[in-house]
Amino acid sequence: MTHPNLLTQPDAPLPEDVLLGVDTHKEVHVAAVITVLGVSLAHQEFPTTAAGYRQLLAWARSFGTLHRAGVECTGSYGAALTRFLIRENIQVVEVNQPDRAMRRKRGKTDAVDAEAAARAVLSGRADAVPKSGDGPAADMRVLRLAKESAVKARTQAKNQLKAVLLGVDPGLREALSGLTNTALVSQCADLPDTGDAAVFTLRLLARRIQQLTAEAKELTHRIAKAVRHCYPELLDVTGVGPDSAAALLIAAGDNPERLASESSFAALCGVSPVEQSSGKTQRRRLNRGGNRQANAALYRVVITRLRRDDRTRLYLERRTKQGMSKREIIRCLKRYVAREIYRQIQSTPPAAPFSAA
Repeated sequence: MTHPNLLTQPDAPLPEDVLLGVDTHKEVHVAAVITVLGVSLAHQEFPTTAAGYRQLLAWARSFGTLHRAGVECTGSYGAALTRFLIRENIQVVEVNQPDRAMRRKRGKTDAVDAEAAARAVLSGRADAVPKSGDGPAADMRVLRLAKESAVKARTQAKNQLKAVLLGVDPGLREALSGLTNTALVSQCADLPDTGDAAVFTLRLLARRIQQLTAEAKELTHRIAKAVRHCYPELLDVTGVGPDSAAALLIAAGDNPERLASESSFAALCGVSPVEQSSGKTQRRRLNRGGNRQANAALYRVVITRLRRDDRTRLYLERRTKQGMSKREIIRCLKRYVAREIYRQIQSTPPAAPFSAA
């Protein structure tokens, strides 16, 4: 008696699982595909366009079943590709660039980097979930980027205005001396057109400063509006203003659930101590990594609390009596603030879609 169910073979073999690795660039992305056993299959370049993304995905799926992809620079060159792959139900893993020791051994090409990204996912060395980049935190990031640019340009214009003022007619220089920055800019913006190049430059720079000030104020207003709309309770935390809140929310991203614990958020902000022990020496050093803008935001919150919060001042006095320096105490306080901010972010339910207009 035959058993056809046991002896019959399928007409075609089932597709094998494959992994995708992508080395991202501005104009092209280089993709590589490997099997789950680590066998390299192929690599190819694709343009950074919507059609190029579709071609890349179809090409990768032609080798087998694709569930995971390792992508470099998911916050910059690979951001659009990451969003596309996630919409196609592909699990994207953020991959750091290969270390220098590996590059010295194997060389440096885009194909090698793409394959290394896939192998990092296969080995489990890369396991970070990238930011989604399609919510209010992404909007805050671009608004804050524009604001920082406006503030930097305004500072440069102010310095240029004061440098030009040194060489103008002594009578005009004396008339403008002793004024505050705001009054000086206002007076220079209203200078009559006398045909003098220095006076023309003063008026031009002053009006540029006024325009950049208006831009910075508008961007600050929009950032504060976004924070209040998405995380209103975050602004109730002592010492946290809209600008600091925006920097911390940008670091956490639009999918803060990717952070497994408050320790992960502290490491992301660069306030988690790093072990540096050897032999009988047991010590920890300052963490110089992480998001430095988020780290600076935590520093501003701590400094504000040291000035205005009684509980923080009592903590400073107690730790000082124990022999800790003020710098060490600030590091401890930054860690505590990071824990408090993380709990606020995780406890706040998702808000309705936000419009930056």
